[in-house]
Amino acid sequence: MLLYFSAKKLIFRVKLIIWDLINQNIPSKIMKHQRYILIALFSFVCYNSYSQVKPETLGGWYMYFWNTNIKKSNWGFQGDIQYRNWNVAGDLEQLLLRGGLCYSPKESSTKLTLGYAFILSDVFGLQQSKISQEHRIYQEALIKQSLGQRIHLNHRFRFEQRLVQYQKFRMRLRYNLFINIALNKAKMEKNTFYLALYNEIFINTAKDIGNGKSVEIFDRNRAYAALGYHILDQLKVQLGYMYQSNNLYGKGQLQLSVHHTF
Repeated sequence: MLLYFSAKKLIFRVKLIIWDLINQNIPSKIMKHQRYILIALFSFVCYNSYSQVKPETLGGWYMYFWNTNIKKSNWGFQGDIQYRNWNVAGDLEQLLLRGGLCYSPKESSTKLTLGYAFILSDVFGLQQSKISQEHRIYQEALIKQSLGQRIHLNHRFRFEQRLVQYQKFRMRLRYNLFINIALNKAKMEKNTFYLALYNEIFINTAKDIGNGKSVEIFDRNRAYAALGYHILDQLKVQLGYMYQSNNLYGKGQLQLSVHHTF
């Protein structure tokens, strides 16, 4: 957050310097087109400063998660569809489509997944669009843990191989701790209200992403709290708030999600 506001101050000072140069009495030996270059540079800096992400703008993420078993075997499928906005609705941040093949070893609380995701990402701002694509392969281990009947934990470890447009091949590690706590009933079942919490950390495996650009090893962190409701034993909904922070800024997201097992 500090870096974000420092950047705003720097942009403001640059604009003042350029504006002063434009309004100076430039000697006649300097050609007029050089003044036009300064004007164009000033316009670009102004435009670019207004196109930066605004951390104070509440985002909106709308998601559908599903999973199913293949008859009564140890195999199954899972996936999710996520429509993410820079604001509550209308300014696309990402469209994410993800699915995977799952295997649950016998007499184990672990589920293993090999999957693929396709992501469309857009820049902040309703007045501009710069869509990029990403193809992502991932491997995942989900370990379930119960503390009595009311409290349920999930530990998710995910390894991603990312092909991001205009960037080098990248890899990333993720760990998420999910906690669900039943509120009005002794266990999770139909008509149960519950508290849903999670925290997820993202770690890049390298800094260089190509084209002279780099990222930090620490990528981001997501902290989430929501109220959930079991509509049916196999269908639940959550409404909550997620705060995502990275090396540049932090931003809040309204999240509405449906979780469906069939």
